[in-house]
Amino acid sequence: MLSSIMTSSKAFLYLVFFSSFHFFTVFSTQFTVGGDKGWIIPKDDQLYNEWAAKNRFKVNDTLTFLYKKDSVLAVTQEEYEKCKSVHPIYFSNNGKSEFKLDRPDLFYFISGVSGHCERGLKMIVKVLEPASPPNQVADHTTGPSTSGAAQLVNVVGVLVVSLFGAIFI
Repeated sequence: MLSSIMTSSKAFLYLVFFSSFHFFTVFSTQFTVGGDKGWIIPKDDQLYNEWAAKNRFKVNDTLTFLYKKDSVLAVTQEEYEKCKSVHPIYFSNNGKSEFKLDRPDLFYFISGVSGHCERGLKMIVKVLEPASPPNQVADHTTGPSTSGAAQLVNVVGVLVVSLFGAIFI
């Protein structure tokens, strides 16, 4: 009887352990571009770049563009600067466009409606490099500091490993 309870307990703990790591590795955020205002011609031509600068984007996050009678294009840096694209990387004009940030990089977005980009309906999003795994020693003399979310993952990992060490030793 005691043996079957211990086996069940171990199985449950393994499930919790691996599920917790799965949760942290697939965690992503969905951002609504421009917040409550959405993707509209701004009064300030830097509105969307200022909005993007206030957020921290990571791989697998999603941008949702909400708009009426407009469109959104993902373009190259050169097309962004010219506010014109003949062959965009991404195009949508359905009023609710979703774009998945699939790699660390700079992403450039513009409106596809003539004149809107020139009036400030454009944005650059920087997607951060993924945090290094907890078992690697980070060199804190160069590069950015560890984010709060990455620190939480490290703490949870240490706690879970400590818990398993105490139970199985």
